[in-house]
Amino acid sequence: MDANDHEQAGARRAQHIRIAERLLAAVSAGDRSAQVACYHPDVVLEFPYAAPPVRIEGKDAVDAYLEVALGIFELRLTVTRVHDCVDPDTVIVEFTGEGRARPTDRAYANTYIAVLAFRDGLVVGQREFYNPVPAAQALTATPAS
Repeated sequence: MDANDHEQAGARRAQHIRIAERLLAAVSAGDRSAQVACYHPDVVLEFPYAAPPVRIEGKDAVDAYLEVALGIFELRLTVTRVHDCVDPDTVIVEFTGEGRARPTDRAYANTYIAVLAFRDGLVVGQREFYNPVPAAQALTATPAS
């Protein structure tokens, strides 16, 4: 890889990081359309630690999923760390989320790691890892004894 290739890869990586930050800011703003605008038409969204694990394929299906999810949780996401990868089309983002579960009005807080894959300047793959217990607790109407 020559200097020009390195420079191009760095510019592509920086652009992808900006898109990742825009995507998470859209979640915090409750702006589903801005979030969906960051996704490639062939996007695959995966939550391997959800119970049961969730995999959504295609931008329209992701939009429908997010409509429900953002109706349940109100979140403020904060990026805590971004990891550069050897592949400039992959970005790993660590972030925290705080907010509430709308159905119960209970507080919610969690930490996440998302592995984002990019194609044509858009997110084509998002694997998001988090602890499912805080979400389940926030959705429980009364605290567990």
